[in-house]
Amino acid sequence: MVDFLRRAQVDVRDPEISPEGPKETAPLSPEVAAENARLVDEWAEKLYSASAQEIMQWAHEHAPGKIAVTLSMENTVLAELAKDYLPDAEFLFLDTEYHFPETLEVADRVEERYPDQKLVRAKAILSREEQDRVYGRALYSTNPTACCRMRKVEPLAVSLSPYAGWVTGLRRADGPTRAQAPALSLDATGRLKISPMITWSLEDTDEYIDNKNLIIHPLTKQGYPSIGCATCTLPVAEGEDPRAGRWAFSTKTECGLHQ
Repeated sequence: MVDFLRRAQVDVRDPEISPEGPKETAPLSPEVAAENARLVDEWAEKLYSASAQEIMQWAHEHAPGKIAVTLSMENTVLAELAKDYLPDAEFLFLDTEYHFPETLEVADRVEERYPDQKLVRAKAILSREEQDRVYGRALYSTNPTACCRMRKVEPLAVSLSPYAGWVTGLRRADGPTRAQAPALSLDATGRLKISPMITWSLEDTDEYIDNKNLIIHPLTKQGYPSIGCATCTLPVAEGEDPRAGRWAFSTKTECGLHQ
């Protein structure tokens, strides 16, 4: 038995080495990259404290290409805003295969409620079972940064290739790591990164959800103000940092999508 365990450990791949396959975003054309940079130089400061509606209208008028609206399914505010301001945008959902069942149910309901906008479900190169076999069981526990890289960061990078920019659900109120986040910036590939909810609090978000009668993720009513993978998300106490339940078993605070 000891020899078997030793062989199993030897056969496990170093988690710093991702599986073979596409992992990067295709480069933008020089023209779109230059226009994106110009837009950020001109508008980032002007949009820093703008309303969600103003930011989305700006994106509709100025973005020099297709836009992806990223949805975590924690809430569906961005889907509703996109319906009103970016009707040609596509929805992008990172299906890590570790989500709560409730999160996947919300994704299905989004497809039903917003049939005019395509929902792209991005997945990692390896299935959950394949990852266990190649990197050892519960990589999310032994090396959560590597797990997030393979199941979130790299799939997002590949999936953003067709787009000139992407809309995120970042809020400054979500914690100290996001307290100064801009409403408009460039990501590492030169794409526009647009965050219309940036000035919103949890209360603002809940009010918008109620007013628009949006799809509600049931766990947000059960102590989960920030929802990620089921394996790495715990409920938080009232008044606690909304993201305190994310990777509570480690010092990790971000998945890497916004770094």
